[in-house]
Amino acid sequence: MTSEDCKVCPKFEQTFSILGKKWNGLIVESLLNNSPQRFKTLSQAVEKCSDRMLAERLKELESKSIVKRKAFDNSNLIEYSLTKKGEDLKPIMNEVHNWSDKWCHK
Repeated sequence: MTSEDCKVCPKFEQTFSILGKKWNGLIVESLLNNSPQRFKTLSQAVEKCSDRMLAERLKELESKSIVKRKAFDNSNLIEYSLTKKGEDLKPIMNEVHNWSDKWCHK
C-alpha cells in the first residue's frame, strides 16, 4: 500500500473542515429542527457559543451556501435558514444522532 492509497478524498476533507468546525454542526442542527430563526433564537439554541463566534460561523456557513440570511426591508429583522445544500445534511445529522445514541454515554 502506498501513501497515495491512504490519502483522504479532498471533498471529504473539505466537508469535515466545514462540519467539524466547532459550533457549525449545532447551528445546522438547530436550523434543521426549526427554520427560519432569528439570531437571538439561534444564540439561545447554541447557548455556549458567544454571539461574536455565532455571527462568524453564520457568515462562514453563508459563504459556503449552507445557510441563507434574509434581511427584511425597513426593519432590523434578520432570519437565518438552510439552503437546499444545508437541508441535504439532514440524513447525515440523523446518522450522527444514531451513532451518538449508540456510543456516547454521559
